[in-house]
Amino acid sequence: MAKIAMVAGEASGDLLGYHLIQELKSLQPDIEIFGIAGPKMMSLGAKSLYPIERLSVRGYLEVLRHLWGLLKLRKELLKQILKQKPDVFIGIDAPDFNFWLEKKLKAKGIATIHYVSPSIWAWRKNRIHAIKRAVSHILALFPFEPALYQQVGVPVTYIGHPLADALPMEPNVAQMREKLKMKKNSVVIALLPGSRQSEVIFHAELMLESAISFERLMRENGNTVQFLVPLVTRETRDIFQNAWHQLLTQKPDVHIDMQIMFGHAHEAMIAADAIVVASGTATLEAALLKKPMVITYKMSNMSWQLLKRMRLQPYVGLPNILAGEFIVPELLQKDANPEQIAQTLYNLLADKTGLSELREKYRTIHTQLKQNSAQKAAAVIQQFLPAA
Repeated sequence: MAKIAMVAGEASGDLLGYHLIQELKSLQPDIEIFGIAGPKMMSLGAKSLYPIERLSVRGYLEVLRHLWGLLKLRKELLKQILKQKPDVFIGIDAPDFNFWLEKKLKAKGIATIHYVSPSIWAWRKNRIHAIKRAVSHILALFPFEPALYQQVGVPVTYIGHPLADALPMEPNVAQMREKLKMKKNSVVIALLPGSRQSEVIFHAELMLESAISFERLMRENGNTVQFLVPLVTRETRDIFQNAWHQLLTQKPDVHIDMQIMFGHAHEAMIAADAIVVASGTATLEAALLKKPMVITYKMSNMSWQLLKRMRLQPYVGLPNILAGEFIVPELLQKDANPEQIAQTLYNLLADKTGLSELREKYRTIHTQLKQNSAQKAAAVIQQFLPAA
């Protein structure tokens, strides 16, 4: 029986792992998978040795606060993987955590596959040499990535993005609004503050204040607004709800139609006219669902200054990176303030010609990324497994 060690670092990695495991199990139903998994992967039988939330920290200062625990966890995990002797290790994203594991495992003769090339095209390009020492094969989600690895002799396969396979080219907005009981004549805005607790801490108040400012703008023009806020975990939902309750205490005259949801991010995005979204995989999901968006992000100032110095591209949002231009606005750090976010969102929705052009650019991205990715990834991985 084939045995795979697999480590996903957050909600987006859990989703990637879920699609991959589905395809692997269709090839080898009795395959054993263990490591660090989220709820989606675990629903398919993956055994998680530690909670995935332990890896879900972001920003230099946030990582430093958790560093000792992460290093200890990684060493313990390495011992358990070596003890169980898997046929292959698959690191799903979480590069700073997984590349160390991959290097150690590769040195012990275990094949290592890294699923999702890190953003070497955006920052820290020199990592490619360390990656070469750590991995047996890279699975690249974006079409411009393989050439970077081929230049230094790293085995790589472009597989496209699983989300492009999973999400419809033309989502049924009317059906979803009916399902979620949205008011027929309301403008619907989805707020996505991030999947990590640290992200929601930074973005909750910002997005709530932005919602208040946007609602005021719309009300002045005779429109009503409903807000949908899908949150991935109970912890992130509690953080957001607490921020909302504090804000209502400070501003008792505020009355906003806001539905805080547990999961159901795709449903919220499909129902929305537009989205305010923290930079990350959710920006790609929004683009694949053909939604206008305002991308925002805040972190500690020290983390921001360090990151800014290492950036290789003028944009951080995946739709802009894939298009090679600013097709959607980005309001980051100091530019991320409620008034600017609200006005940018309002301007987006008012530009009907711009919205039509944006949807065409989204369709081009979707077509390019739709590659039957899980099937292609499984085909690569199967080369490293014993015959069924």
